[in-house]
Amino acid sequence: MRVLIIHNDTSGFGSDAIFEFQRALLRAGDECVMRMVVSNDRQNDAELSRDAEEFDLVVLSGGDGTVASQLYLLRNRDVLTCVFPSGTANLFFANLGNAAEPSSLARACRIGRSANTDLGEIIWLDDQGKKHRQGFSIMAGLGFDAQLMQAAIPAKKTMGQAAYFAAALANPRPEVKRYRITVDDKTYERVGISCLVANNAMIQGDINLVPECTMTDGMLDVIMVETDMTAKLIRPLFSGFVDFDGKHIGRPHLESFRGYDIQVTASSPAQLEIDGDPVDGTVQTYRARALPSCNRLVVDSLSRYANNDDDADPLFGGTDEIAFPH
Repeated sequence: MRVLIIHNDTSGFGSDAIFEFQRALLRAGDECVMRMVVSNDRQNDAELSRDAEEFDLVVLSGGDGTVASQLYLLRNRDVLTCVFPSGTANLFFANLGNAAEPSSLARACRIGRSANTDLGEIIWLDDQGKKHRQGFSIMAGLGFDAQLMQAAIPAKKTMGQAAYFAAALANPRPEVKRYRITVDDKTYERVGISCLVANNAMIQGDINLVPECTMTDGMLDVIMVETDMTAKLIRPLFSGFVDFDGKHIGRPHLESFRGYDIQVTASSPAQLEIDGDPVDGTVQTYRARALPSCNRLVVDSLSRYANNDDDADPLFGGTDEIAFPH
């Protein structure tokens, strides 16, 4: 078994769990190559996975930004890929639903069951009119959510996920804008503080912002936050705690649309975030589209995306010494 691990050691709180995973995964005769992410270096990102097809398994270890960047580079390359949670929030990993213990992920990798999953792609122009294109695995948003991500950066290392809530409380009256939203040629006009497009819609606390949002349907979900005060976001958050999937009491102040090709224009330029990372400058218009079934991700028996074929033989063997899941 040949394994490539792409690791961002600056993500999250600097855990060494990836090395525990590595010890559980490898067997005599296996080969493992580890490459380190250089922060804010897109050219280095591409170099890390240039020869991914030469490995039996690629492991992406980092936060949501690292994972999304590498998954986008691996799109449509039929590379078996494991996502290892080494970041602050690890929302993509939470949406995938695998067991988080290093030994459990190691076992899942050796078994080798996988799901073909979607990504999103977003295109925008910066302040100088330069065109940018980037993949996202969870969400991208224009407006208040991007402001939160920017404000939370200084406290993420010390406060973790609580930094996002502290940033929200510090901005009680976000700027309200008018948004023009086109979803597969159907156009809507809405007013609110943020417009997001999601490949996955589960956030902290296992709350789904919209029901039945999956990364295997070949679609994206548009989420419009229709409120003018931060305090009013308590209602959709509270509804999420008592109705996790959003199928029963809904999400007050949130409206959603679903489609393949989406364009969003705000009444004035605003900040943009992609998978929790703010983009430099401001943006007024972006276009997003789904990239269906473009990655092949390792899943275990706990994942909502597993087919749970218990009769299938492990792809790589050597699972007897590793505990759960089977």
